[in-house]
Amino acid sequence: MRIPKPVVAVVAVAVAAGVASALVAVGTAAQRGEQARTASPGLWQLYDRSLSKARYIDLTHSITPNMPVWKGFGPARFGPSINPKSGKAYTYKKDGFEATAYRIATDQFGTQLDPPAHWAPEYAGIDELPATYAVRPLVVISIVAQVKQDPKYALQVSDVEAFENANGRIPAGSVVMVRSDWSKKWTDDPAEAKKLAADPVFPGVSLAALKLLHLQRHILFHGHEPLDTDTTPTLEGEYWLMHHGFTQAEGVANLAGVPATGCLVAIGYPKFRGGLGGYARYVAICPPSSTSKGVRVSGRDAPLPRHSKLLRWNTKLGYRAR
Repeated sequence: MRIPKPVVAVVAVAVAAGVASALVAVGTAAQRGEQARTASPGLWQLYDRSLSKARYIDLTHSITPNMPVWKGFGPARFGPSINPKSGKAYTYKKDGFEATAYRIATDQFGTQLDPPAHWAPEYAGIDELPATYAVRPLVVISIVAQVKQDPKYALQVSDVEAFENANGRIPAGSVVMVRSDWSKKWTDDPAEAKKLAADPVFPGVSLAALKLLHLQRHILFHGHEPLDTDTTPTLEGEYWLMHHGFTQAEGVANLAGVPATGCLVAIGYPKFRGGLGGYARYVAICPPSSTSKGVRVSGRDAPLPRHSKLLRWNTKLGYRAR
């Protein structure tokens, strides 16, 4: 079939344009490939640009058998793990390793995460909390000045409003930690720990403030330094939280070094099946420019440095120490 010259011209232009487009596409693909080889994919960019340079602050008490715990749960006891065949403890010299047996009377121990099933079995246990709890924006509201005037002071709605006037609205889905500096009283001395756990005088969080934070600001959960939410006879704040499906953090430490806004919090806890409490670890991740005293990612993270003193079982303390 004979093709008219105008049509031939159009076809030639189309072919040329197609070839050019193909060449551009090949070039673009090559550029994308080069970029993929030189740039971090996905969230790795976030780590490279921010998290690798951030300051990390541990908000968690170390777990020891003598730390404060409610008298209704009883004490904990640590000991070397025993070989069931020989009845003797494993040793570095004999077995090449050692391990520890923890006999803890409760999952409400130390720095913790309370799931709502702690009080309300119709809600989630510790193993049913979603993985989305892992990393959240962190807000720290200080009531240190108020507690100096009244050791039983509880966070009020007015404190939340004053905080927002100075720092902006609390973001939905965030974790709000209430700083009181009560954690500075924390102790491993058995007698002092017993007194501290039984002391009815400690700072708290009012029910009205909890309702504002959860129902109007829609936070994920709040945390506080003492081992209870409030000093009311019925623990009304904790009762309300648990019976409305909310979690809370207790026994939090080191909030003095965390900026009021701008940090993240990493949240970790054991996933006990049907558990009603979590031995939690909270780590604040703060901007490099913050004045916090946190540690930075360094070349000493892996391998970890050797210690000049060996870790050995200390019978007096009831755990290993250097």
